Amino acid sequence: MELRQLGRTGLRVSRIGLGTLTWGRESSDQEAARLLKTFWEAGGTLVDTADVYADGGAECLLGRLMETLIPRRDLVIATKAGCVPDPQRPTDGSRGHLLAALDASLQRLGTSHVDLWQVHAFDPHTPLEETLQAVDLAVRSGRARYAGVCGFSGWQLAKAATWQLAGGESRIRLSGAQLEYSLLQRGPEREVLPAALDLGVGLLPSSPLGRGVLTGKYREGARPQHSRGASERMAGFVDPYLDAASERVVEAVRTAADGLAVSPLQVALAWVRDRPAVAAPLVGARTAKQLGQALSVEALTLPDEITRALDDVSAPEHRYPDQDWSTQ
Repeated sequence: MELRQLGRTGLRVSRIGLGTLTWGRESSDQEAARLLKTFWEAGGTLVDTADVYADGGAECLLGRLMETLIPRRDLVIATKAGCVPDPQRPTDGSRGHLLAALDASLQRLGTSHVDLWQVHAFDPHTPLEETLQAVDLAVRSGRARYAGVCGFSGWQLAKAATWQLAGGESRIRLSGAQLEYSLLQRGPEREVLPAALDLGVGLLPSSPLGRGVLTGKYREGARPQHSRGASERMAGFVDPYLDAASERVVEAVRTAADGLAVSPLQVALAWVRDRPAVAAPLVGARTAKQLGQALSVEALTLPDEITRALDDVSAPEHRYPDQDWSTQ
């Protein structure tokens, strides 16, 4: 698999990443092992997790697999800290919490360092400088090699990256920003993507398949058994993308896939993979078969005319004072 630089740093990652949101909860240990081995054998390196996935279970499982199945040196491990199970304050970007969370993640992962450590969410109750000081401490102590953020808006990303850059060599440059981005969610193009391009931050899109909707599995109201849309716990995650506007995009993806003799999954994933500033979309496959289909996109580059058609049918509406970054 082709490797890409993450932002303006020396960190190289596979241009498709493996997400572990379902590990330790929906994906069994055996299935997770098959996923990781399939990913590794295809040349994949970037594996993304978080301290809150399965309450730490995803990190524990990944740690066991690195001990018994895949060498740690072959993987780029990314994890996150900052989300907490407190309905009154769901984010905690304080220096004390973040550094303690990182130490706990390293213990669960069974490693001395993570390659990419990400602040999981913006905390409005903690000064951003304090959060970023924790980032600096984590990298300078060797517990993290590179740093990034997750779920930040455009102004939050710009403020964080600019504060880091203003400190010169005494501060750590942000290398990546993770957020949802797909043909069904192009909101990042309003501010986050232009900021990332200007600041040299690489994007790591989550839910690049529109929460599974872009595969076409939910066409005409279908909710296949064992899909998230059929799950009582996860149906609310999928429902926002089951409207008429999304259906038009799904049909356009299906038409493009038919013309190229590939799957809708491949078309949707190739589109987001090759957007400006994107380093690696994160695929959260639940089975090795699903992952194999996603990894087959490596050989696919969408023709310009198909890319333009998909751009048009999924185009977000820009209103004052937002400007369309693509015309700048």
